[in-house]
Amino acid sequence: MTRENRKMRLPRFARDTEGSVTLEAMIVMPILVLIFAACWVYFDVFREASVNQKANYVIGDALSRETDEIDDTYIDNSYKLLKLFTRTNDDLYEEGADDAGFSEGELYPTDLRITVVSYKDKNDKYSVEWSVVRGDPDPLTDSDLAGMRDRLPVLADAAQVILVETWDDYFPLFRVGLNAFPIKTYSFTQPRYAPQLLYASSTSGNNGWGNGDQDAPGNSLCNNNAENATDCDNTDGSYNNEPSWDDS
Repeated sequence: MTRENRKMRLPRFARDTEGSVTLEAMIVMPILVLIFAACWVYFDVFREASVNQKANYVIGDALSRETDEIDDTYIDNSYKLLKLFTRTNDDLYEEGADDAGFSEGELYPTDLRITVVSYKDKNDKYSVEWSVVRGDPDPLTDSDLAGMRDRLPVLADAAQVILVETWDDYFPLFRVGLNAFPIKTYSFTQPRYAPQLLYASSTSGNNGWGNGDQDAPGNSLCNNNAENATDCDNTDGSYNNEPSWDDS
């Protein structure tokens, strides 16, 4: 082929609009399917995260409205509500199975932890009044609070806040640049109609009763001047959560 013929064919090739639909579809369709799957997965992640956060808010709001102590039945029902929101069944991970949890020994696909945190201005310290878990995580401790202080809200002296944490293991339907991971949410809510949220446990210690009864289960809180209050000095009643009015 001479150089002149080659120059003539190049413009002709550029002007040619003929093609094969089948061949073009074979090239384009895999790319379109991949883009669709990626968009669907990322949209579903945001949807699932929103559902988990809404479930967290519902549980926290319900707890903040309680004026009586809550018990294990209340916690169990809160856990059931969380699983209802996230559409999680009661099945557990099988040890050694391919769908096992993200940490060794993890069994539950959905976890709930409820903790009541108090603040003492005298010591500038956040303390765990009680913490209860449904699922794999351990109850929260004072040392855990020290490590997450930057996330804790600013509280008045002797005030309490309800911390609700949830974990929901998410497995993408399509593995398109995104592996399985836990969706974690947390929220802080202050008690609305009572100065504190009490937990009556039949198995653990501190239930925060604060009724001045030495026979009450657990250790009473510092902010109610109870006889069996521990780790506090409330001789002047400064930690009492009681309204005060001026004589004027």
